[in-house]
Amino acid sequence: MAALADPTRRRIVELLADGDMPAGELAAQFDVSGPAISRHLRVLREVGVASYKRDAQRWVYALNPESISEVDRWMRDTLLRWQKRFDALGDHLDRMEEEGK
Repeated sequence: MAALADPTRRRIVELLADGDMPAGELAAQFDVSGPAISRHLRVLREVGVASYKRDAQRWVYALNPESISEVDRWMRDTLLRWQKRFDALGDHLDRMEEEGK
């Protein structure tokens, strides 16, 4: 989650969701230095969100969809819990309104 908290890393993930991309092409999408993008890519690799392979003279990055699926499951579970809490609050407020009439 911390890795995806950064907007640059989220944008990298969005770009990789469209397909594998060489590091240089990824870096060209941003107004920050190449070394800064390299650090962002390293973070994404270390947490398993992205992987890379050598293709001739380039490093080509790919998204690891399983890691994104874990985040998706967590978000859906958390949202479901909040929805249940809001539903319970709504029911309680409806009862309070009925009792006040």
